[in-house]
Amino acid sequence: MKKKIYIAVLILLGIFPLFGLFHSGLPVTHDGQDHVIRLANFYKNLTDGIIIPRWAPNVNYGFGDPIFLFFYPLPYYLASLFHFLSFSFIDSAKIVYGLGFVLSGISMFLFGSELFGDEAGFVSGLLYMFSAYRFVDIYVRGDIGENLAFVFVPLIFYFLVKLSAKLKYKYIVGASFSLALLILSHNAISIMMLPLIALFCLFLAKEKKGRLRKLGIFGLFFILGFALSAFFWLPGLMEGKYTLREIVTKGGYLTNFVDPKALLYGPWSYGGSGEFTVQIGLVNIAAFILSIPVLFYKRKKNKQFLFIVGLLVYSLAAVFLMLWQSNILWEKIRFLQNFQFPWRFLAVTVFTTSFLAGFVVSNIPKRYLIGACIVLTILILFFNRNYEHADSYEHEADSFFAKVHRTTTNDTGESSPIWSVRFMEQKPNAAIEFISGSGDIKQKKRTTTLHQYIATASDSSRLRENTLYFPGWEVRVDNVPVELQFQDPKSRGLMTFFIPAGTHAVTVALHETKLRLLADIISLVTFLGILIASLYTKQKGLWKRFR
Repeated sequence: MKKKIYIAVLILLGIFPLFGLFHSGLPVTHDGQDHVIRLANFYKNLTDGIIIPRWAPNVNYGFGDPIFLFFYPLPYYLASLFHFLSFSFIDSAKIVYGLGFVLSGISMFLFGSELFGDEAGFVSGLLYMFSAYRFVDIYVRGDIGENLAFVFVPLIFYFLVKLSAKLKYKYIVGASFSLALLILSHNAISIMMLPLIALFCLFLAKEKKGRLRKLGIFGLFFILGFALSAFFWLPGLMEGKYTLREIVTKGGYLTNFVDPKALLYGPWSYGGSGEFTVQIGLVNIAAFILSIPVLFYKRKKNKQFLFIVGLLVYSLAAVFLMLWQSNILWEKIRFLQNFQFPWRFLAVTVFTTSFLAGFVVSNIPKRYLIGACIVLTILILFFNRNYEHADSYEHEADSFFAKVHRTTTNDTGESSPIWSVRFMEQKPNAAIEFISGSGDIKQKKRTTTLHQYIATASDSSRLRENTLYFPGWEVRVDNVPVELQFQDPKSRGLMTFFIPAGTHAVTVALHETKLRLLADIISLVTFLGILIASLYTKQKGLWKRFR
C-alpha cells in the first residue's frame, strides 16, 4: 500500500511540470518539429504495411533518407499508436514526452526502493525526474528518444536486483525487454549505460556461492536484450559506412565541451549548444558529495559498497568527458566522437546522482526520515521551478508534417548516403524522368518503398528515379532486374537506368538486404522463443523444475 502511495505522489508531482505539454501546439525546441516530421514519415511506413521502417520518403525534398536505419524507432512506434487512436501528430509526440518523464520517476522509485526502502526510492525517483537536464531534453532540445530512454535504465537495474535475489523466468524476461527497449529508445544513452549495467551484474555476482550461475543468467539477459533489438542496431552498426556520418560529424565535439563552472550552475536558456544550461543540479551535487562520507562511515554494514564506489567513479568519469581536458581521449578513441556532444554525459550524472541521493537518505535515522524526505522534496521542486515550461509554441496541422519537407530532419545530414550530397538543394521535376531519349511515364502506384510506373520510350532511353540510392533499392523493368547507376556526377546519389524502346512496366522497390533480413529473423525468433517459453513455463512449471 505504501509503495502505491509513493508512486501516486510521484505521478501527481510529475504532472505539474508537464502543463507545458497540455498547451495547444508543439513547444518550439531544437529538434521537436523534426521529430514530428519523422513521426509522420514513420506512420506512413506503418500504414503502407512496413512493420520495420527503414526509409523516410517525404524528407530531403522528397528524395528520401534512410534515417530510420540509424535513429531509434521506439518513440515513433509509441507515438504512431497514439496517432492511430486519433491523436494528432503533435499530441501523439507530446504524450510520449509526458510518458517518458513520469514513467522514469516510477522506474527509478522501483529500483531505489528495492535496495534502500520506499522513502529513499521516492527521493531518487523525484530527483531523477526533476534534474535540470530532464527539462532541457523536453523543453529546450526536444529530444524525444533521450527522454524516453530514462525510463528503461533504472528498470533494467530493478529487474537485475530481483533476478539476483530470486531466479525467476519473468525477471529475465523483464530485464531483457528493458534492455532491448533502452537500445530502441536512444543509441547514445544505451551505449553510455551499458558499462554501468555490466558493472552492476558483476557486483550482484560477487559472492562465490552461485556466482557462475548468476553470471550465466546475466549473460543470457544481455544476449536476449541484444537479440530482441537486433533488427535495429545490427543494420545501423554495419551500414553506417554507407552514410556521411563519419565525415560530417568529425570534430563536432570540439565546440561542445563544458565550462566546469557551468556544471555547478548556469542560467536557463532556450538557445543552442553552449547557451542552454548544463548544470548537474545543486541537490544532485550535494547527493554526490554526501554519499562519500556516508559510504565510508558505514562501509562495514553497507552491502552496496562496491557498487556505490563504482557509481562515484562513473560519475567522475562522465564529468571528465564533458570537460576540455578530456580532449585527448576524444581524439584517440574515435568511437567517442559518435556521441557528438560531450554535455550529453549529463544523462549519466542524472542517473548516478539520483541513485546516490537515495543511498544517502537510506542512512538517515528512521525518526528523521519522513522529515528529511519532505525537506528534500521541497528543495528539489524549488531549485527546478523555473525550468518547467516551454519558450513558445507552433501550431501546424497534420498535413504540414505529412507533406514533403526540405530538411533531412537531422542538422548534419549524417544519415545521407555517402555517394550523395548532405542536403538536396531543390525539389525534383518529377518522381521519375527521362535524362536521355524521350517518351512518356505514368505513375501506377507509389508507397514508401514501392514505386511502379508504365514507361513508353521512343528509343533506348535513360531514366532517373529521383530517390536517393541506398543498399536495398532495386529497379526492375518488365519484372527483370536491371543495372542501375547511382554515382553519376550529374545525378549524384540518384538511381539511373536504361530501358529499351517500347512500353515497359518499371518497378523501383526497397527490399531488406541480407543483413537486415538476418537481423529481423534474429529479433523475431528471439521474441517468439521468449513468448513460447513464457507460455510453456506458465503451464508446466518448467522453470521451477529446472531450478
